[in-house]
Amino acid sequence: MKNIMKKSLLSLAVGFAVSGSCAVWAQDDVTDLEQRITKLEERLVKAEQVATTADKKASGFEFHGYARSGLLMNDNLNGATGTGPYMTAAGALGGAVGRLGLEDDTYVESNLVHKSTNEDGSWSKYKIMLADSVETSNEWTGSESQLNVRQVYAELGNLASFTGAFENASIWAGKRFDRNNFDIHFVDSDIVFLSGTGIGLYDVQLGDDWKTDVSLYGRDFGAIDSDGTDVENYIVTMNNHMGPWQLMLSAMTAADNEERSADSADNGFHALLAYHASSFYGLNDGFSKTGVLVGNGLGAELKGIGSNGGLYKDANAVRVFSYGVTKFADNWRIAPALLAEYSQDRFVEGDEFTWATVNVRMAQELTQNFEMVYEGSLQYMDLDNGTTQADGSYYKVTVAPTFKLDTAAGFFERPEIRVTGSYVDWSEALDNYSVSVADDASTMGDGGEFIVGMQMETWF
Repeated sequence: MKNIMKKSLLSLAVGFAVSGSCAVWAQDDVTDLEQRITKLEERLVKAEQVATTADKKASGFEFHGYARSGLLMNDNLNGATGTGPYMTAAGALGGAVGRLGLEDDTYVESNLVHKSTNEDGSWSKYKIMLADSVETSNEWTGSESQLNVRQVYAELGNLASFTGAFENASIWAGKRFDRNNFDIHFVDSDIVFLSGTGIGLYDVQLGDDWKTDVSLYGRDFGAIDSDGTDVENYIVTMNNHMGPWQLMLSAMTAADNEERSADSADNGFHALLAYHASSFYGLNDGFSKTGVLVGNGLGAELKGIGSNGGLYKDANAVRVFSYGVTKFADNWRIAPALLAEYSQDRFVEGDEFTWATVNVRMAQELTQNFEMVYEGSLQYMDLDNGTTQADGSYYKVTVAPTFKLDTAAGFFERPEIRVTGSYVDWSEALDNYSVSVADDASTMGDGGEFIVGMQMETWF
């Protein structure tokens, strides 16, 4: 009995001892757990602060680009020279022709954009654009490179300080292309191209269906004296958008330009009226754009607004354009274009220039990745520079087997890899006729040439 009691007492003592030890250990574990929970809570608070900061200012980068590169050879297996969309005598006047099968340059654009948005919805954008162009076929072209910063600007939008008509407006400053430039891709010609260094406002709401953009650009015409002083041309633009209609008005002045010559223009006016249709001339799905440009003095350079300081003080010019894109059958697309201009007293009193280009590009979708592209181009020109005169016509026909990722995506799906065969010819009256504008000259040799080419083109 004593032994049993001793064992019971020993068991009870051990039980109390163990219970006491467990209590101590449990207390230690609770304390450690509480410390870990406290640290975790601190980390969560910090994470929430970081997330809140990120929400208040979301930012990101974008990369966009354009490039083309090709090789041309004539029927004598020599490198084709003097080709391109501006190869005719009217080219120096802006008279472009169909580009397909005529480009042998390597041209590249790289655009880096940084965007940032605050919690209140205000945003900022910074953009830089680098571009280079060379004619050589070599892989090492440093000595011929024209690498250039074509754009660098900052833009701010949805600012709390902007109210009323400016509520949805954005403000920008720097070196840039105007946001609303547009072109005829098939002839590689801008309809209107406003660029330079300056400041502006986009999307000022003047009415229920009326927005306007206002800007001030500066452009240099080049040195006029031994000190290298540049003539500065200042361009003030008001670009109005009213539904599908666009009315763009620009005035410019270059006070020192008369120092180049007493007859040089030192001011000018430029206007564009355009209709941007959401259908192919109301006949089919697609789009079309039609309009007219007029200008006098410095504004007589109708495509590159304010870019030409060599214009005569009484220069006048008018240009009409129309182009569109549509799909007219299950596997056929068509893109016709018209571009024509008349100018007088352009460089000297009494000169007179007329040119008109009609271009048609068609594509036949044969498989998902292969199509045949055809292009025909006709340009008429009547050119009188005040000393010599020539008139006649230029024409080109191109056939281009083309590979792409999805032919059904349309004319503007890229990248494309193409092989081209072109025949170009023109009237004998235009042989070796030249039009020179500043440092740019368009001289036509003898026509009647077959050109074979290979080219890639891409954008994203």
